[in-house]
Amino acid sequence: MTYQDPYRLSTTPPHTPAEGPDAVSSGDVLRTLLWAVVVVSVVANTVASVAGAGTLVHLACGVVTVLAAGALVLRGLGRRR
Repeated sequence: MTYQDPYRLSTTPPHTPAEGPDAVSSGDVLRTLLWAVVVVSVVANTVASVAGAGTLVHLACGVVTVLAAGALVLRGLGRRR
């Protein structure tokens, strides 16, 4: 059964999930999560510096930051090709 609105020319429902310009793709979700990981790891590294944490904590935060940032760069370069 189709939806008919007297004010629209289309017979499709006004809101169809996962279609159209407002749909969120899995790539958008991944990019957002990677940015969140970068921000959290940078903040963790800053807090570790203020708290006087050991070198191992700084290295772990740095590795996480570099891996997430690298993934963002690779995804960005891959989209250009």
